[in-house]
Amino acid sequence: QVQLVEAGGGLVQPGGSLRLSCTTSEGTFSSYTMGWFRQAPGKDREFVALITWTGTTYYADSVKGRFTISRDNAKNAAFLQMNNLKPEDTAVYYCAATRRFIIYAAAGYNYWGQGTQVTVSS
Repeated sequence: QVQLVEAGGGLVQPGGSLRLSCTTSEGTFSSYTMGWFRQAPGKDREFVALITWTGTTYYADSVKGRFTISRDNAKNAAFLQMNNLKPEDTAVYYCAATRRFIIYAAAGYNYWGQGTQVTVSS
């Protein structure tokens, strides 16, 4: 069982930045594709970004150019740098892990963190 722990959420003003982290003690972290998803109240969970074990990245159109996903395999950690945040980015953000190489659907991820709240408001 892979356990994921997110951190870094909070309240930020529009235009501000936050950096989310996702850590695990899983020794084979480097063999997983890591994804970030978010879920706003009353909405479905949606794909935000993913990074494969080779380092290839993919982004949702809504965050492209503002968010950057990265990973540090030596630290068993994945990150989501969020810049120029907008009120519509407000959601609970989840990291997830999968053995599949590239998959955007939440159903394709086997392991999930508990989520961290991001609120963008003035």
